[in-house]
Amino acid sequence: MLADLTLIIGGAASGKSDFAEGLVMACGNSRIYLATAQAHDGEMAAKISRHQKTRGDGWRTVEAPLELSPALASASKNDVVLLDCATLWLTNQMMTGSDLETAQDALQKALASCKAPVVVVTNEVGAGIVPENKLARQFREAQGRLNQRLAAHADLAVMVVAGLPMVLKGTLPT
Repeated sequence: MLADLTLIIGGAASGKSDFAEGLVMACGNSRIYLATAQAHDGEMAAKISRHQKTRGDGWRTVEAPLELSPALASASKNDVVLLDCATLWLTNQMMTGSDLETAQDALQKALASCKAPVVVVTNEVGAGIVPENKLARQFREAQGRLNQRLAAHADLAVMVVAGLPMVLKGTLPT
């Protein structure tokens, strides 16, 4: 059985989305893909298309680049939600000038009250060098705080490196 809140964290191209999708598909519930990406350029459009093809059929996709609460509130106990990804959601919040604390509070509340199990994918961005510009440093700090907050509330936290899962907290479902 899948935990109420699962956090899947890893670097870029680590295999975290594939691992998260596998967990969700193994759950057996109706699948909701909560998409936060926006195709602002051709590269991102191609990445989104690749993810859609890899995922295949059997998913109800809800595009929610900023407002996650309505989609989480609409999920039933017979669903499972894959939120992919918290990093792009945070980017969207920052780029629109949202109050990050308020947005994160709303996200945390929505996750806690969601009737369905939720798997959240997020990027680990603090393992590299200190970014050269102020916005990138602000983003790195905000992402680190968001990841800590999500991990504190998660029943299961898994770091994926080179496609290999490492359980940080909790137990993987059998």
